[in-house]
Amino acid sequence: MTEKLLNQSTSIREKLRRYRQEHLLNFFDQLDSQAQIQLLNEIDSIDFPFIKELIDRYVLNEPQLNLPDEIIPAPMYPAIPESDQREKYQQACQLGRKYIAAGKVAVFTVAGGMGTRLKIDGPKGNVAATPVKNKTLFRVFAEGIVATQKRYNCTVPWYIMTSPANHDDTVRSFEQNSYFGLDPANVIHFPQGMMPSFDTEGKILLREPNRLALSPDGHGGSLRALYRSGALRDMARRGIEHMSYFQIDNPLVYAVDPLFIGLHVLDGAEMSSKAVLKCDPLERVGNFACVNGRVNVIEYSDLPEDMARKKRDDGRLLFEAGSIAIHIISRRFVEKINDHGFSLPWHRAQKQVPFVDMQGTLVHPTKPNAIKLETFVFDALPLADRSIILEIDRSEQFAPIKNASGVDSLETSQKLQVQRAARWLEQADIPAPRKADGSPDVNIEISPLFALDPDELEQKRDQIPVVHPGDTLYLE
Repeated sequence: MTEKLLNQSTSIREKLRRYRQEHLLNFFDQLDSQAQIQLLNEIDSIDFPFIKELIDRYVLNEPQLNLPDEIIPAPMYPAIPESDQREKYQQACQLGRKYIAAGKVAVFTVAGGMGTRLKIDGPKGNVAATPVKNKTLFRVFAEGIVATQKRYNCTVPWYIMTSPANHDDTVRSFEQNSYFGLDPANVIHFPQGMMPSFDTEGKILLREPNRLALSPDGHGGSLRALYRSGALRDMARRGIEHMSYFQIDNPLVYAVDPLFIGLHVLDGAEMSSKAVLKCDPLERVGNFACVNGRVNVIEYSDLPEDMARKKRDDGRLLFEAGSIAIHIISRRFVEKINDHGFSLPWHRAQKQVPFVDMQGTLVHPTKPNAIKLETFVFDALPLADRSIILEIDRSEQFAPIKNASGVDSLETSQKLQVQRAARWLEQADIPAPRKADGSPDVNIEISPLFALDPDELEQKRDQIPVVHPGDTLYLE
């Protein structure tokens, strides 16, 4: 062992003794020098005073959620404006287009997930998502950005938060696909932060004799990662004022939505959200609510059932607005919360985490054995001085791919993609064959490069062939 390595290991052993984590070096003497350096560097990257606070508060204890005494529904702009709102919506669209054209808007995608549940080996963004061409999620969003840049004659930078587990593979996917038609200088990848996993006694777990059991710090960590990675400085250099935030799994998302951007800017909001009307009272989405004058999201598991089922006089659910993790976030807001000791609340989850036991054996538990801590991006909403919510048509903008089968699976997403494409054709007065049950009798995929919205599709009616029952149609 070199003198430098010896000094580092001695210093770290002392630190681990102070924080009762000495077990992390149980196998140190059995490792080769490269593995020893890797383990020491991982341990050295941990902020142990901060981690001790989290262990005391969230691991050794399970915080009880105490809902505020007064929770009211958050105000929301409707998907279809009321008569007295039409002028404002038009003004918002014009303002949003102006901001996009001026290069003041970026796209920010959280893409740290792996496709394990969807049976692919690699980043979730590489899931083949579309119904005809099997385009990956990365390609779908890239084509949307390319089309937006052409429409507005502008540059829309794309910031992509990866995880250490998929960062290299994600960058490689972009390189191998020539960045899907985008300028590499305008695609910025950076990894999110990681957190140790703990046993129920607060001990940090080892994933391997020379590796800690680490997991991503949650999508709330994206706001810290923007700051630490230098992405915010890059945005400021480019003149970016607002970012369109969404997660990697929704191929129907409007990556750059002029109306949403315009309403956010008009109302002077710092962080805004899109919402869908819940399918049922207990749907597994967060609930938008207003607490002490600030917009909050209350998780479905935390909202009491009687409150979730409560209805208004007109029969609608009182808490009808469901969160779908689509936001407009102002760059200065993210700078502000980071400059002021940014901290979001941590959420505790019991999970099955493989670990190395005291004998050095890798254990694959069959039931939850560990505590993971993560933060959620929607917990930043109460920190915003102003926040708006825009209702969207679920069938138009929301078809997530989260599960291998059943609800929110690839199968359901592709059906929704085809249904939206068929509606777009019909809105352009182009008949779309339908089956007896009303579902499309045609497999359709519309590339964003052909049309970003129904209005653009209608302008290209003469380029669309007659569609017959059973046809497969791809428009690009």
